[in-house]
Amino acid sequence: MLSSLTRRGFLAATATLASCTPAEPLRPKVPPTPSGAAPVKTQSNSAYRTPPVKGPVPRNPDIAQSSNFSSSSGISFSRVLVSGNYVAMTFDDGPHPQNTPRLLDMLRARNIKATFYVIGRSVDQYPQVVRRTVAEGHEIGNHTHTHRLLSKLSDAEVRSELTRCRDAVGRAAGVQPRTMRPPYGGLLQRQREWVHAEFDYPTILWSVDPLDWKRPGAGVISSRILGGASAGGIILAHDLHAQTVDAMPATLDGLLRRGFKFVTVSQLLAMKTTAPTAQASEAPANS
Repeated sequence: MLSSLTRRGFLAATATLASCTPAEPLRPKVPPTPSGAAPVKTQSNSAYRTPPVKGPVPRNPDIAQSSNFSSSSGISFSRVLVSGNYVAMTFDDGPHPQNTPRLLDMLRARNIKATFYVIGRSVDQYPQVVRRTVAEGHEIGNHTHTHRLLSKLSDAEVRSELTRCRDAVGRAAGVQPRTMRPPYGGLLQRQREWVHAEFDYPTILWSVDPLDWKRPGAGVISSRILGGASAGGIILAHDLHAQTVDAMPATLDGLLRRGFKFVTVSQLLAMKTTAPTAQASEAPANS
């Protein structure tokens, strides 16, 4: 009898303990996620467009500066000594089928002419974008055909990279680049000299690099450019990246309000002097 009661008591105690387990907290009803499934990622919004600036925007003055610089001006430039508050805005790695046309709209609204260092294989993919770029008065520069590090290549390979890009631009828009920019800025001094001798291209580097290829955000890109710009500067950016294009309205307007005037790289080279007479205002970078 005792054995029987003990057994019944044990079963009753077990049931009591089971009934004391805390209830599951209330949660929204969602479909169950299969075990081991990857988290759902938000799809990129490829239809996004930078909102237009409300009201009038500052405009670059009409600049009747020649772009016929002398071959003896120099072999390599990261900035140019000029008399006046002139800068060259440059964009690398395009053309891009969405970002470059958006950028062209922004530049046209401000009467700004820029220099685009294009990749030949992208020119072959999007020739219509290059045609529009040229038709709107911008300059095209040679950024090689496949964006390889030229300092690691033979002279024959460098020659091929530059020739193929030059020919792609000619097919697309009927113009010839007059300057080149090496991918990553990588070109040995010896290479710069023979490229200049063979192609008549000066090597164009930069004085301001916002590191926009790291995608730090439009605000950071704009702040870095505004903080680094000075007269005779060559500003590097990449129209390959949407963030860079998103940063341009505030960047361009900020530079214009500080008294800078925009020219192409060739125009800047043609302005080269030995005695600059004017400097841009030292307004805060976020002005």
